[in-house]
Amino acid sequence: MGKVGMRVRRSTLAVLTGAALAGLLAVTAAAAAPGEAPQGKAAAAARTDVYLKDVAADTGVQPHSYGPLWASPDIKVCPTAVECAVSQNPIVGVTNYLFLKVRNAGPYGSGIDNGVLRVYRTTPGGGATWPTHWTQIGAASVPVYPGVTTVTIPWTGVPGPGHFCLLARWVSPTDPMNFEGPSTSVNTQYNNNIAWRNVDSVRLTPGGPRVVRPFAIGNVTAAETKNDLVFTQPAEQARGARVFVDLGPTLFARWQSTGMVGTGIRQVGKTELEIVEPTKASLSGLVLKPGERLEFSLSFSADTALAKETAFNVTQFGPDADGTARADLGGVQYLLAGEQRG
Repeated sequence: MGKVGMRVRRSTLAVLTGAALAGLLAVTAAAAAPGEAPQGKAAAAARTDVYLKDVAADTGVQPHSYGPLWASPDIKVCPTAVECAVSQNPIVGVTNYLFLKVRNAGPYGSGIDNGVLRVYRTTPGGGATWPTHWTQIGAASVPVYPGVTTVTIPWTGVPGPGHFCLLARWVSPTDPMNFEGPSTSVNTQYNNNIAWRNVDSVRLTPGGPRVVRPFAIGNVTAAETKNDLVFTQPAEQARGARVFVDLGPTLFARWQSTGMVGTGIRQVGKTELEIVEPTKASLSGLVLKPGERLEFSLSFSADTALAKETAFNVTQFGPDADGTARADLGGVQYLLAGEQRG
């Protein structure tokens, strides 16, 4: 199947036609953010096109086949109003700063654009229904001139535990969304003015306590679904760190009911599993009810010092709102590294 980090989402996302597209268009108005009127088509002469990159190679073409969609390089969190070199986990209880790069012009318009850049958060993971599972954390009304504009938005009162997925939306009357339905992944792929970032840094001390992170999986469809969790890590980096998954009683019982299918795992507790083959492990048959999103926990530890930072990806795959039978519904990239020394 290939590495999740480089996974290409193709199948029916290449073209939306017929009933699937009609259904998504029908929910566009209902899915607009609270207090935000649905956007109509921009007049051809006034059409602008501002975009945020989903991946480094993104040029604004919508849809595209790059992946993952949920690791945008154009969204960054920093502890001060001075832009940091690398995005960091937000600090709970204080003001953090969001730095977002918006690009003008994309392939579908030109000219100075005026709009509002809105940023939202949710529990890390996949299957987040738009707009139900997203909470706005900041917004800025700005003009965007040709080239790259960096927009800074304060993020006040960051709640604990301080680990989130982030979503940015450029809202402009002359640069309308194609549509917005319940699926965050479909919305991101088909609107170049939406970007999504699910990246979390994890610092591990050899022999120290486990570091715990929340993770949620969801069902954006109107029917009961079976979902998979896929865990991947480059083979050359899979040394030193240990990863545990505690499904909790509800998800564990549902996994049991479908046969406890999995690869590269072993059970170590009543509802807890350890990833024993981090280059490719999976859990299959996780049942979710319509619109449901359930949270469980991941924990990380290190037996020995990590020689270098390693990327560990956790991705949810399952049915999507556009009719795709097995789509990338979102995930998180955990950047595992040894403790920082002064």
